[in-house]
Amino acid sequence: MSQETVYAIASGKGGVGKTTTTVNLGTALAQADKRVAVVDVDLGMANLAGFVSLAPDSTTLHDVLTDDATIDEATYRLADNIVALPSGTGLDDYANASPEGLRGVVEKLRDTYDYVFLDVGAGISHETVLPLGLADGVLVVSTPEPAAIQDSQKTVKLTNRTGGTVEGLILTRTHPNSSLSYEEIATRLEVPLIGTIPEDPIARKSVYAGTPLVVYKPDGPAATAYRQIAADLAGIDVARTKIEDPEDDESDSSDGDGGGDGGWEASPDEVSSAITEAESDT
Repeated sequence: MSQETVYAIASGKGGVGKTTTTVNLGTALAQADKRVAVVDVDLGMANLAGFVSLAPDSTTLHDVLTDDATIDEATYRLADNIVALPSGTGLDDYANASPEGLRGVVEKLRDTYDYVFLDVGAGISHETVLPLGLADGVLVVSTPEPAAIQDSQKTVKLTNRTGGTVEGLILTRTHPNSSLSYEEIATRLEVPLIGTIPEDPIARKSVYAGTPLVVYKPDGPAATAYRQIAADLAGIDVARTKIEDPEDDESDSSDGDGGGDGGWEASPDEVSSAITEAESDT
């Protein structure tokens, strides 16, 4: 894995665990004594604030982008070695903020921290496209579900068009005994498979608790997978732990950002059809 500094965590579809992935990768690296900043660049639909416990009048990235605050004033310590820059949740904040200021924010953070993770909003808009080109590498997050895979193909192509570099694919809500080849999904998307995050019933509980999964249940299957991906990103050797299926009686979970795709996986034919359709749309 190449040594990058700034990663954009992106997805074409909401509810696939993008914010969960951002926070857990950042926390895992912080636990490895790396200095990490996590930035919520989803200016319209902020998700990171729940991990920071902001008051309604707290300073956020929106204030930085309107020149009403400094980066330091909008930065909040999450734990040892890791800080967060959340975005505001008000419509007025969104209307007044200019995404163009993100370039200066990213450059200052790049000089201060070992790793910077940009939690990018889903969909296609100026504020979601801009971070793809600012990052050293883009990590695309998806579930093995046709609509998510189709949107991931669009995200890959959009990143290429902005001059960004797709570092690879992270698949969430996977199953170790699945007949679906996750490597094949990445191959069809023409990107490396960075790693897979297995379905884990504890993931939903950690989100509700406002605690990263790698802290909430560090030895769980999803937490173990996140730590391995973080180690690969940083070039750190860690003990690989066998990932088992979670208990069947807790299968009503989702991987993270609130939403849920029902927990089912696509068949190989559905994957092929989704990618082909996405290619025809771009």
